[in-house]
Amino acid sequence: MSDELDDLKAAMRAATPAPDPRIKADHLALASRNFASAQGSGADTRPMSDRPRTGIWTGVRDMLNSFSPRAALVATSALIAVGVVTLTPVREMMLPPEGPALPAIRPRDAGSHGGATEPEPAPHPAQARAKIAERQQSALASAPPAPMADGVRPSPANPVAGYGTIRAEPAPQPAEADTEAYANAPANPVHVTAESPVSTFSIDVDTASYAVVRNSLMHGHLPDPDAVRIEEMVNYFPYDYPAPEDAAPFRPSVGLAATPWNPHTRLVHIAIQGRLPALADRPPLNLVFLIDTSGSMDAANKLALLKQSFALMLGQLRAQDQVAIVTYAGSAGLVLEPTPADDRVAIMAALNRLDAGGSTAGAEGLELAYATARDMAGEGEIGRVILATDGDFNVGLSDPEDLKTYIAAQRESGTYLSVLGFGRGNLDDATMQALAQNGNGQAAYIDTLSEAQKVLVDQLTGALFPIAGDVKIQVEFNPAQVAEFRLIGYETRALRREDFNNDRVDAGDIGAGHSVTALYEIVPAGSPGRLTDPLRYGARPSAAEPDPVAGELGYLRLRYKRPGEDTGNLIEMPITADLPALPDTGFAASIAGFGQLLRGSAYLGDWGYGEAIALAGANKGKDPFGYRTEAVQLMRLAQSLSAR
Repeated sequence: MSDELDDLKAAMRAATPAPDPRIKADHLALASRNFASAQGSGADTRPMSDRPRTGIWTGVRDMLNSFSPRAALVATSALIAVGVVTLTPVREMMLPPEGPALPAIRPRDAGSHGGATEPEPAPHPAQARAKIAERQQSALASAPPAPMADGVRPSPANPVAGYGTIRAEPAPQPAEADTEAYANAPANPVHVTAESPVSTFSIDVDTASYAVVRNSLMHGHLPDPDAVRIEEMVNYFPYDYPAPEDAAPFRPSVGLAATPWNPHTRLVHIAIQGRLPALADRPPLNLVFLIDTSGSMDAANKLALLKQSFALMLGQLRAQDQVAIVTYAGSAGLVLEPTPADDRVAIMAALNRLDAGGSTAGAEGLELAYATARDMAGEGEIGRVILATDGDFNVGLSDPEDLKTYIAAQRESGTYLSVLGFGRGNLDDATMQALAQNGNGQAAYIDTLSEAQKVLVDQLTGALFPIAGDVKIQVEFNPAQVAEFRLIGYETRALRREDFNNDRVDAGDIGAGHSVTALYEIVPAGSPGRLTDPLRYGARPSAAEPDPVAGELGYLRLRYKRPGEDTGNLIEMPITADLPALPDTGFAASIAGFGQLLRGSAYLGDWGYGEAIALAGANKGKDPFGYRTEAVQLMRLAQSLSAR
């Protein structure tokens, strides 16, 4: 076999003429003249070797130029064959409508080594079109038309359909503009106690800001300072606070500790720990999933993640609970009637049918969701609307103030509203906060399935079952003991002094098992850490009169309502100078410092990310789910990103 193969190779080499540079030059010169003739009098008549090399044809010419005449002929024939097979159906579109026909190139005489034979004229374009149509008609007659992927069948009226049809790719769309908006306010200022001794604010159990900060850092950039709400970062973590010992819904605690970033000040640590009732004791739950299916939700980290997140949540519900699904996109619709929560097949089927598209008619969806919740309500049952959205309300009622008024009126029915944010780019944090704060619900941001596990599984009971409503905190500091103070965070939760006793003023709610943390930085009287000068004509305590509250740094008052009640209850306790630090003060302070660094606080001096990392690492304590370990890693990321 090898002898025969060798003989065949030798015969092929003998039949192949040796390369002839002169013949190759003649071929290229002839091609140059033909191209110039086709282009008319304005064409470039320079030899092709003298013209600038541009485009794909230059690459093809250079490739052929490197071949021997026989190899060039073979390669050219192959290219022509491919072109005939793939482009014949659309060649008609490439023929010039008018003008002189391109000259045809005939093969050179076998024994000629001189100039080229005079070219023969090619068929006129009209004749070429007629031949193409004739071949297409013959092909259609000999083979039955097969349906195309787009449903188009070839026909005499449309002979090109399905035969090498060129489909235009959709033009790349510009990236969606970043329209994120955040609800925040300038950092709380330092207050001179002698001039303004009282601080009043609503509690906050939201966690959305921490998740947004984490998402920004994990994508390689520092968060917008307005996206950082320090109280939401601190309250993201569970703490080991003392639990209620009696029938009270929660237990407040107060402690004192050194300030990590300022040796001349101290931290007043206020902690609230809610009671966690047994799961079997909770009343039936009526949930309305209000799902944004507008076009902006068409992303893997939006609607797709939303479906996965709700699927996790279903495992925590009981047979006596009910679920309904309302969607909105252009218009609102009820896609799942109230259904027992243990019918997960029906609920998941409804979720999986959802697709994104259209504008965002959020107000219409809210109205239908609340109406559905009212129809589901029963004696002693809890109603909750869970809005899942990227926050982009662009049709209908969209102004945060108008939404606030509408939601405030709806919460009186007993149905609360919680908001889950998904995705980035057009996250309308301001609208989400207006909805959650006035709907007596919680706002959370879900960027991963792990976060969905935390919010909708591990902390579901706290998110859905309130144990105390309209919880307000008021602290009066003693000017004889405290020269200055500032509240760290809670800027968007500030209340007027007179709002504290007004039970008609809305405030935050505490869910079952929730913990709440608040930190004040105080400057003891006479401390060199004071930032303001004392008033020359300010009131001075008389040495002859004993101080009736000697040893008290301040006085803490909490006001709250039990579920279903309209009148507030009051808890009071002094803040004394001998209070010990509470458990977890070190870690809470590290997160508060981290948030201030991200916001660019002016009160930290030289204290930076390195100190925050060390403080958090030394105070991680019990960390069964790794939340605190993750926080240390985020601090390290922020440190690296801030150094760029």
